Amino acid sequence: MKIAIYGGAFNPVHSEHVNIVKKARESLSLDKVIVIPTFISPHKRDAICARPRERLKAVRLAFSDLDFVEVSDEELKRGGISYSFVTCRAVKKRYPDALIYFLMGADMLKTFHLWKNPEEILKCVTPAVAAREGEEDVERIIRAFSARFSGEVAKVDYKGGKVSSARVRTLAALGCDLSRYEPPAVRDFIAETGLYARPDLQKVRTYLTESRWEHTVRVAVTACENCRKFNIPEDEALTAAALHDCAKYLGAASPELAGFTPPDGVPEPVIHQFSGAYVAEHTFGVTDVNILNAVRYHTSGRAGMSGLEKLIFLSDMLEEGRDFEGVDELRRAFSDGLDKGMTAALSHQINYLKSSGKKIYPLTQKAYDFMTSVNR
Repeated sequence: MKIAIYGGAFNPVHSEHVNIVKKARESLSLDKVIVIPTFISPHKRDAICARPRERLKAVRLAFSDLDFVEVSDEELKRGGISYSFVTCRAVKKRYPDALIYFLMGADMLKTFHLWKNPEEILKCVTPAVAAREGEEDVERIIRAFSARFSGEVAKVDYKGGKVSSARVRTLAALGCDLSRYEPPAVRDFIAETGLYARPDLQKVRTYLTESRWEHTVRVAVTACENCRKFNIPEDEALTAAALHDCAKYLGAASPELAGFTPPDGVPEPVIHQFSGAYVAEHTFGVTDVNILNAVRYHTSGRAGMSGLEKLIFLSDMLEEGRDFEGVDELRRAFSDGLDKGMTAALSHQINYLKSSGKKIYPLTQKAYDFMTSVNR
């Protein structure tokens, strides 16, 4: 008998999870796949998370048409942090004569050595790896794994689409269509329950043109898909990204700007970052200074920016809809770290302003000088 364990937060489950399971069955000739949502994921405790029973319900809806799939609530019943070595032992005990695979993405195999008791896991299961669009070479990751651990790695002949649970959470928070990423039953469940919804942030849409709202959504997706890598809370990234352009089209006479006075000498393209922070605080009720500063300096930058400020600056400049010359190089710098990304982005911005004969706003120059000084 051939079985695969497929564990994860499934926060939420999405279409690619289903597609990977289907392809794994075909590639590995599986008799059964046991899908096991975690209670608390060891590596994802900083994400915005639905309640365990809501995630379980969504998973059952997603796999309801696949009779070879068993959705197990054993980790939810166990409670606490869900460690894979405990679950693998339990499944091996239930199926002592079965060949058991542990289905995972290439990103998980890459960090497998950081899991709790990885050798214990490998006594019970064989890793089975599937790649996602945009991931680095899977063969290289497998070679690195094999150099560290004994035993084989099975490869699922599938390269999934570009989707993440963080993307789905962000879109759900902002009230966007999920049909591209979710099975219909899960999409309807999320809509009916208001799972992940942030009605307060959805109101930003009423302040923007449709194209600017679409840009805002892309900025939020970029920020939320990258925040965990930089140890930035997802709710802070989501809130700052959603509000960063909230005052873009508000005139000085707008009621929301009553009492607002911009700093002296601010160029027109930069004013909205200051007015946006004002509206975020006085209209949307944001009190977190870090979030307000991420809005306040998302266009100009400044010296000594926090991680969240850098994340929003870069997400605004490099979101998926941007296609200016050099954007791909800047995205690669961003993937190498916030400081590398900021240094490259500010250099590009200053060079652009100089070549266009435009004045460089002092905060931007100071931001660049600061980043180059700390990165020497």
